[in-house]
Amino acid sequence: MALDPNEPAAFPFILQVERLYAALIACADAGSGLHGEPGLGGKLLYAGELDGDGRALLVAGNIAGAASLGATADAAAQKQAVWDGVADFLVTSLDEALRILKNEIRKREPVAVCVAAAPDAVEREMLERGVAPDLLRPADSFPEHSPFVSQGARRIELVAPEESHALLLWHVAAAPAIWMPRLDAIAFDCLSRDSSPAAWAARRWLRLAPRYLGRMAQGVRVLDCAPEAQREFAARVQAGVWGGEIGVKVWISLCNKDETFLIQPSPGAATEGAG
Repeated sequence: MALDPNEPAAFPFILQVERLYAALIACADAGSGLHGEPGLGGKLLYAGELDGDGRALLVAGNIAGAASLGATADAAAQKQAVWDGVADFLVTSLDEALRILKNEIRKREPVAVCVAAAPDAVEREMLERGVAPDLLRPADSFPEHSPFVSQGARRIELVAPEESHALLLWHVAAAPAIWMPRLDAIAFDCLSRDSSPAAWAARRWLRLAPRYLGRMAQGVRVLDCAPEAQREFAARVQAGVWGGEIGVKVWISLCNKDETFLIQPSPGAATEGAG
């Protein structure tokens, strides 16, 4: 479902992170995070190999509030993880990783650590030292006979969105640093009257995903929310663009209707930062 011909290359990755975030936040206790949101503060997530799924899981873990551990012996993947902000720390041993993880788990703060070693070797050492993660990659990555599972680790399960919900997507034509925070504030306000667990999770995503997705998501957002919130968001953005308060082209996709449309300033209107 394309937003526009210039859709960011990171868009599929953002969708993957959002789905994994939904799976992780389903494991959280209601109201366990900051601001009364569900969160995974104090939990250890083991993401395994830092492949595409592992990268997305580390980002989703940070957004959900977990302390996450991944591993790869691939030097290029290690550098890319740091460059993209997927891993907060790249370390050479499990010892170094555990020092960081234990400190953040104690504070119930999120962190993503990558060990520069093969996952098999890291997992053997984890088992020898009695390091027991709370959460693991989905079942297709960690089979039922995994020692971590027998120790009580929970394999996260990808969940289908609520039947009454759908994805809302928006993307700006230029100057995302100026305009995306304004659009985010509108979306957050559209969710503010809903006290359901799903709305709390959506607000946490909206507040933290831009930080942890970083430059990969500078000009695009994805939000799982109810159709009522989608309609209100689209109407308020349209009013802002047509009224001159939002001076940039905005693409909005309402996935429940499979509809994508462009809202653009009237001819002659000033477009701040759009040159």
